[in-house]
Amino acid sequence: MRIDIITCLPRLLDSPFSDSILKRAQQKGLVTVGVHDLREYANNKHRTTDDYAFGGGAGMVMMIEPIDNCITKLKSERTYDEIIYMSPDGEMLTQPVANELSLKKNLILLCGHYKGVDERVREHLITREISIGNYVLSGGELAAAVVADAVIRLLPGVLNDETSALTDSFQDGLVAPPVYTRPAEYKGWRVPEVLLSGHEAKIAQWKYEKSLERTKKRRPDILKGI
Repeated sequence: MRIDIITCLPRLLDSPFSDSILKRAQQKGLVTVGVHDLREYANNKHRTTDDYAFGGGAGMVMMIEPIDNCITKLKSERTYDEIIYMSPDGEMLTQPVANELSLKKNLILLCGHYKGVDERVREHLITREISIGNYVLSGGELAAAVVADAVIRLLPGVLNDETSALTDSFQDGLVAPPVYTRPAEYKGWRVPEVLLSGHEAKIAQWKYEKSLERTKKRRPDILKGI
């Protein structure tokens, strides 16, 4: 898989991709992440990527020309399955959306800033808009990193235990059950006996019941007819 991220602040993306799982995924050759400085595609003396909005109003708007130049350059090199704009009013990032994107080959993530992008970008250049929550960030870089993380960890070979992603919260429409590790007793606080029994069927049933209980209590909004 290849993920290209377009941003006017590329240094904000240094850290998320230089450690842990995302770093190892790149080292294994399972994913290539390209970060593209939008200023390099600006055709003006000061390499500006924003301007005042027609019609007035507070805040600057990201210009269409640098964005179009960058996307056109990338598309000349390969075919993209999705060109995604990180937007507060896009579709919500969910586990099914991450699952779907993990099956793609090439993705572009466009990071917004200021009051957003020239509407013509949304009308003519992108194929999809995604939001990571009902709030506004200073820019789309953190959101793009979240999307990339959610997608990359699903790729075969990225996690040491490939079944781990299949038991994550939301994969089955429920949040994950409680988990415990050694010691089995600490300060009088004991691990549930069923988890120490070795009885796989009983353990599976316990996990399902706890997942359902926790979802009803903490995230009833994600229950799907259960």
